[in-house]
Amino acid sequence: MIEEDRPQRKIIHIDMDCFYAAVEMRDDPVLKDIPLAVGGAADKRGVISTCNYIARDYGIHSAMATAYAMRLCPKLKVIPGRMSYYQSISRQIRAIFRRYTDIIEPLSLDEAFLDVTRTSLFRGSATLMADDIRSAIRRELNLTASAGVAPNKFLAKICSEENKPDGQCVVTPAQISNFVKDLPLKKIPGVGKVTVKRLAKIGLETCADVRAMGSQELVRLLGSFGEHLYKRARGIDDRGLTTHWVRKSLSVERTYAEDIPYPELAIESLDTLYDELKRRLQKHVARPIRNQQVKLKFSDFQQTTMERGCAGLDKALFLELMPLAWERGNGKGIRLLGIGVTFKDDDNLVEERQLGLFPADTGEPRTHR
Repeated sequence: MIEEDRPQRKIIHIDMDCFYAAVEMRDDPVLKDIPLAVGGAADKRGVISTCNYIARDYGIHSAMATAYAMRLCPKLKVIPGRMSYYQSISRQIRAIFRRYTDIIEPLSLDEAFLDVTRTSLFRGSATLMADDIRSAIRRELNLTASAGVAPNKFLAKICSEENKPDGQCVVTPAQISNFVKDLPLKKIPGVGKVTVKRLAKIGLETCADVRAMGSQELVRLLGSFGEHLYKRARGIDDRGLTTHWVRKSLSVERTYAEDIPYPELAIESLDTLYDELKRRLQKHVARPIRNQQVKLKFSDFQQTTMERGCAGLDKALFLELMPLAWERGNGKGIRLLGIGVTFKDDDNLVEERQLGLFPADTGEPRTHR
């Protein structure tokens, strides 16, 4: 039996332009011509969620401390976010997406992948569909979006950044090689600052460098990540869209107005966070817990996470992990404290039930690589 050829995949990545800030500027036109950010207050150790393009010209970006952003731009206007309102607008945006396809993978409130491979609108032209989606968002919501159109998720996401704001970029199958060739490795999702430095030390800065090194040498130097990097450097990404999720973890956290010098002084906060975590876990009572973790962010914005396996929620384990995590900060003050749990996934549960059918191991502990 000969398998039918699959149609060429057509993926659109839609990314709203400075979404939270754009919503605020739409609702209050006075905000349009000034540097604007949505985020927490500077005197409460807040951080920037997003900012408009005027603010970005000052070097301000998301996840930056509000106090530092204010130093970069003293005239920056920072307003608190209205998350429930943004969520309602996001639902309107996704309703527009569903006019074109049911295969949608939201990444956040303001961006999503759409698989329009089998959509017959505009004679199947993903380029025209992306343009029409952006027009509908502008016309109906008075907001702008940028789009990337490509044969896979990796390329579509990169394309959506090419002509921001309010722009569109298309890469056809025939254009993939040339488009990816000179792409800096830092633009590949998952390649962060530390990895970029590590790759630069072995002479890798662009996708062309990766191609020249070859897959065998990359795997020798970088293991399985080398194979992943080689595929991306050639524009290969076989992932389909994920349209259904199972929550893998749950956490709560608190940012302090002033640094906490010792973990013992954060016990009161941990009590409050623990009660909140317990309350939120009531919605997931059927999900077995795999481990617990404590996250600390220090005064220099470095952060660490310490986790341990457990059979169920145990407050004493959080108390045990806190000082161990703090030691990693070499005595620095604590800026943020978070606690959380990771759930066992379905594969873990199936494996445990299968292992239960056999006698217990008497040898060395199992390890998973």
